[in-house]
This record gives sequence, C-alpha cells and structure tokens, in this order.
Amino acid sequence: MQITKHIERGKIGELLAAKYLRRSGFYIKYRNWRHKRCEIDIIAEKNGVIHFVEVKTRYSTTFGYPEESVSLKKFNTLRKGAAAFLSIFEEVKNIQFDVLSIRILPGQEIEYFFIEDVYIY
Repeated sequence: MQITKHIERGKIGELLAAKYLRRSGFYIKYRNWRHKRCEIDIIAEKNGVIHFVEVKTRYSTTFGYPEESVSLKKFNTLRKGAAAFLSIFEEVKNIQFDVLSIRILPGQEIEYFFIEDVYIY
C-alpha cells in the first residue's frame, strides 16, 4: 500500500516537472528513459543543450528538502544512464545534469526549485 502511494506521488511530481520545464522553454525528449538498471526522470533540450533532469518531490519537510535526497549513489546512476544515452545518440555534444525539486505542502502553492548544471563528486 505504501509503495503504491509513493509511486503515484512520484508520477505526479514528474508530470508537474515536465509542465514546469515546458513553461521554462524546454523541449521534453523523454520521460522515464531507461537503460538496464538506470533511469533518467526527464531528458529535455533547450538552446542546443541536453539536460538530464532528476526530479525529487516531497509532500512535507519532515525529512528535509527534496533536493537534499539526491545522493552520490543516485547521481552516479544518473551519470551511468547519461553515458548509455550518449552511446546511443552519438550526435549529442552538449549536456548538463539538473535537479528539479518540487514541494507540495498542504494549503500552499506548489514550490519549484530548479538547480541547473550540478555535479556531485
């Protein structure tokens, strides 16, 4: 039961993220792009740059802000997925990694925090 709720909330967050990115001038190329064990939430393009976007959504701040949950392990998985994508689409030259944090708190407007061009060592 809890897993189903978590997955449903994640889907809502990714839908909101895609809408936010479109409003911000991005073209959404793929959602939930997969290669083996790697998944990239959103692959988008803007101004000739391919953006690999990790989406994090939270419905409370009890466990911190959404962007704080992007661990080194998660970022490494994102990088592996991006490497697989680039091996398939060799024409892609300009890339960056982004995190889109979404907070959906009761009685408040949805908050978006877009962190562009992140790199975690």
